[in-house]
Amino acid sequence: MDMIDGSHPRALSPERSSAATHGSEVAAGRRFEFGANWSRFLQHLTDQRIGEAERSLRELLGSATLTGKTFLDIGSGSGLFSLAARRLGAHVTSVDFDPQSVGCTESLRARYFADDRDWRVAEGSVLDEAMLASLGEFDVVYSWGVLHHTGAMWQAIENAARRVAPGGLFCIAIYNYQVYWSAYYTALKRGYVAAPRGLKWTISGPYIVGQVLKGLAKDLLFLRNPMTRYRVKVHSRGMSMWYDWIDWIGGYPFEVARPEEVFEFVRTRGFSLERLTTCGGGHGCNEFLFRRG
Repeated sequence: MDMIDGSHPRALSPERSSAATHGSEVAAGRRFEFGANWSRFLQHLTDQRIGEAERSLRELLGSATLTGKTFLDIGSGSGLFSLAARRLGAHVTSVDFDPQSVGCTESLRARYFADDRDWRVAEGSVLDEAMLASLGEFDVVYSWGVLHHTGAMWQAIENAARRVAPGGLFCIAIYNYQVYWSAYYTALKRGYVAAPRGLKWTISGPYIVGQVLKGLAKDLLFLRNPMTRYRVKVHSRGMSMWYDWIDWIGGYPFEVARPEEVFEFVRTRGFSLERLTTCGGGHGCNEFLFRRG
């Protein structure tokens, strides 16, 4: 990992990832179609999932309501958390680079808040500083599990942090660095997005079977019913176990960071850490809640 000032990871040039359009990157096998995965997820969206998303957002931000707050959702994906923030009373702006993700978010807005002037949806990249600046500053900037998929993670974190108003909250979740495993998962994801559509199952299939077997082994070890985990209709944060697996396998571009690297990078830009939830050294996301001074 490149370093600057002897301590901070170098922000990669945004031109490396924004020079080509989303469509051409997908066609060239350099980017996962997150929006296509989210559009399938929305076919299974329930009130229970929405309620779980709201609960997790309240818990993360430490507030029962967002009434009167401005909320920027960078990488809105399915639109679920933009919807949750709007239901909690926030004035929401949703941005995503993937046209299908924008379509997902717009469909939720049309379904639950039709013609609502307090929920804006836009297509754009977090690496486009001018576009982001045009949106203004926000009380809450939220980007969960997104910025490490831009191809220029440190620049994306910096650009997103600039949109936080003084005293505002900055919530990000970044994939954890693991010795050896991070390189393996990078190769796995790169191989998945580069594979012909009809052969992607040769990569996703073994991974999913491995996850099922790992879960089975844990359940048998702790004398639990192995079927229980698959009967649960609502996964963490209102998401879906199946679509999370697909998202994980295909999630490329892919970058990682140690928790202390993210903390230091954001701290030196005028933020204090309010809350940190780690993935326990595994291959998940470390979740950070910062406050701008």
